[in-house]
Amino acid sequence: MWGVYMINIFFILIFVTAIAAVSLGVRYTLHMFQQSSYQYRSYWRYMKTHPAMTLLPLAGVAVLAGWLAVRKSLAAVVVILSLEWICLLLLVFLYWPRAAKKKLIITARVKRLIAATAALYLLACLAASLMAGISWPLLLVSAMLGAMLSPYMVLLANLINRPIEKGINQYYIRDARRMLKACPNLKIIGITGSYGKTSVKYYLHTLLGAKYDVLMTPESFNTPMGIVKTIRGSLKATHEIFLCEMGARHVGDIKEICDIVDPQIGVITSLGYQHLETFKTLDHIVGTKRELFDALPPGGPRFVNGDNEFVKQYGVNQDAVTYGLEEGNAYRAYDLEYSEKGTRFMVQAPDGSREEFTTRLLGEHNVINITGAIAVSHEMGIPLDKLKIPVRRLEGAPHRLQPMAKGNTIIIDDAYNANPNGAHMALKTLGMFQGVRVLVTPGMVELGEQEDHYNYELGRDAARHCDYIVLVGRRQTESIQRGVLDTDFDREHFYVAEDLQDAMKYVYGIVTNQKLIVLLENDLPDNYS
Repeated sequence: MWGVYMINIFFILIFVTAIAAVSLGVRYTLHMFQQSSYQYRSYWRYMKTHPAMTLLPLAGVAVLAGWLAVRKSLAAVVVILSLEWICLLLLVFLYWPRAAKKKLIITARVKRLIAATAALYLLACLAASLMAGISWPLLLVSAMLGAMLSPYMVLLANLINRPIEKGINQYYIRDARRMLKACPNLKIIGITGSYGKTSVKYYLHTLLGAKYDVLMTPESFNTPMGIVKTIRGSLKATHEIFLCEMGARHVGDIKEICDIVDPQIGVITSLGYQHLETFKTLDHIVGTKRELFDALPPGGPRFVNGDNEFVKQYGVNQDAVTYGLEEGNAYRAYDLEYSEKGTRFMVQAPDGSREEFTTRLLGEHNVINITGAIAVSHEMGIPLDKLKIPVRRLEGAPHRLQPMAKGNTIIIDDAYNANPNGAHMALKTLGMFQGVRVLVTPGMVELGEQEDHYNYELGRDAARHCDYIVLVGRRQTESIQRGVLDTDFDREHFYVAEDLQDAMKYVYGIVTNQKLIVLLENDLPDNYS
């Protein structure tokens, strides 16, 4: 009697643990799936780099099959269920909520996913009970199997919800288009590029704001639904200009956004290797960015970074207003002078007018982006001399080479940068500072087959510009480590941290009587950790 009582208690413990694993597994998967932008490809990449996510559930299913095979032997059942309980406890530990850089946001879509996942579990239990009847072993098996399958149940729920999500999105898109049509005098400026688009958007918001009432998509709201949300939540009849940042990960993404907003003016800030995991080739990247110019009305003004090698190589600068530092650009910045207070430079316009500008921002790439904003603003009727004060007031876009002074330490926050050219420019900017220069980075992702190559080059580039190199994460940074170690960089000044907290602990432990200049280059979300 006592033995039966203990076995029942044991079964209850396993059941409770399984239910906890189901709940935590669903939450964990929702969190990682949200950080993967609800894209299966990104989520499978995460699963591939975290084998425990696959192996533990498989082990649990194997043990569960063993129980069903030998359930007539009480001793064997106890042993096998003990192993199953260990698997469940490990799942609970794996899925247990931890401090995250970006928390799970309970949006309406997440609520619908939770409801659909719960419905799938309920239907599965109902089907099992109809076939085998309701019993304690059935409940136990269902709970254990549900714990092992929780990630796949969420992914299946998302697949089932697709038509619903598409219908909801289409309703919001139609409403946004209706609001735009109700503002016939609104000038819509589309801004895209492999890098620099967010900075140019922020700079244009300040410069054009000297004359016009301007609305811009906030932060990195550069997806169709992020843009739609901005229009529906912020557009007013008084707005004269809408700055629409357009991001892309797949061919056709820019066209999709253009079909929503119908831009009249286009800006391509750069072309380069980014999101190669989805684009596959540079040709696809260039073709996708061109979709902005293709969507402009006949004679619609188009602006491009004339210094960009791929802009010239692919002829994207044809029939466009060019800007940059090189001779031949319609708007050219020259005579750059740097100091700790910022940058001073001259800009010449196509009409021959020229003005001297000063900015608190550092780096050639910032001057190029500011020149692009000056070009657009000047072509829209603002004289160069009227742009001097707005340029002086410019602040860097958040997390894009944003300097922050903390005592004897200067933190250069470039957390949103994730492309080879931008990383090179950031290191070049770091090299301009006097003091002990430190790089903290987890490397670059979504570069497809070229990811190892570019991270290796990042390591070599960092060795040329930095006094200390601190890498975040051992697995993700292996290519950077090889790049650093293939140089004569001082091994005593090279550290691979477990996480960002460990990295910053090392940085603040550096002993120096000079200024400490710390570049935070890229900040990968939790699904890359």
